[in-house]
Amino acid sequence: MNGLGHLRDRGRATDEIQRNLGMLTALLSLLLGGLIGLSLGMLGGGGSILTVPALVYLLGQEPHAAVGASLVIVGLNAVVGATMHSQAGHVRLRSALIFGATGLFTAFVGARLSQFLSGSMLLTLFAILMLVVATLMLRSGSSPTTQLPATPIAWWQVLLAGSAVGFLTGFLGVGGGFLIVPALVLVLRMDMRDAVGSSLVVIALNSAAGLLGHLSDGMLNWLLIALLLGGGLPGLLLGTTLTRRLPMARLRQGFAGLVIVLGTVLLTINLPQTW
Repeated sequence: MNGLGHLRDRGRATDEIQRNLGMLTALLSLLLGGLIGLSLGMLGGGGSILTVPALVYLLGQEPHAAVGASLVIVGLNAVVGATMHSQAGHVRLRSALIFGATGLFTAFVGARLSQFLSGSMLLTLFAILMLVVATLMLRSGSSPTTQLPATPIAWWQVLLAGSAVGFLTGFLGVGGGFLIVPALVLVLRMDMRDAVGSSLVVIALNSAAGLLGHLSDGMLNWLLIALLLGGGLPGLLLGTTLTRRLPMARLRQGFAGLVIVLGTVLLTINLPQTW
């Protein structure tokens, strides 16, 4: 009897540990969702660059599954964020739809091609992209909110930029906002605040197309996705409010620094495993 009682006690202790771990995972998911929403609402990007590493290293998801889940989370957050920015008059819908439409096919192609790479290679490429983009962000002008002088738009540049962003969206599971915002400013001559809001429309389109290439994998954890989305809404509300009040240059510089740290850590962990 003592042996049976001991086993029951161990079983209860195990159940209690599992419940506590489940609660911890849920709270962590809500917190991470809030950070993703905050980034998207405030900068029009960056949510996905946080989502994939967080899903892999903090929530224990397999890299390919993390890419697919990231597309769902970032895409739906982008829809809500775009609606909020549109209400504030900072979405140029026609231009965003044209830019986003050019990347739909390449997003799907990128998603299918990503299946041929190992998880470590996928994360290594992701880390390299993080470092490149963060460097470009830091090198950008000291007055990013200034709109560039109006000049004729070369539509081949729109096609090329939209296609490249779409491919990276599907291939690496990134919403692409940290690439889309500079492209909208430089190619479509938007001011920074319009570029942030309009980029969310493009992110939603590219994420949807990229997700189509991952649905056949059947690896998405929908409960985890729901928790991250639940945390994302308050973050979006806060981020959308902050983008009207804080200097955009300082926000982007701070975010670039965070991306460099995360990219360096990812590269250090995964690069040795790719050989």
